[in-house]
Amino acid sequence: MKKLPRAVDADMVRAGGLHLSEYTPLMFLSEAPDRQMRMSELAVTCNLTLSGMTRVISRLESRGFVQRVRCTVDQRGQNAVLTDDGLARLRESWEAHLSSMRCRMLDGLTGHDLAPLTSALRIIARAC
Repeated sequence: MKKLPRAVDADMVRAGGLHLSEYTPLMFLSEAPDRQMRMSELAVTCNLTLSGMTRVISRLESRGFVQRVRCTVDQRGQNAVLTDDGLARLRESWEAHLSSMRCRMLDGLTGHDLAPLTSALRIIARAC
């Protein structure tokens, strides 16, 4: 199960994009209200430990793609906030991500393979 993410990561880096581990939190932040999420929520969403997410966010923060701010709700936690530069970098990496996913997941399928795949993905989506 780790083969696909590793292959996509290698494709993205080769194309000059972000690492998949950096792309994923930026993507979720771009879709969040005010482009921000509590660090613990972002970690769960990205399937990382809080310490793993902290390391990724630190790297992104050092490049100006994310900033951390104190959570206004309870002042205990921190939120990761996607910056304008981070959104621009995410947009630059979209094509590499999409191209890799399409190549690795869909290009090998024939037309008659797509209908059962679509049906299965709909079932999975409804269950979530």
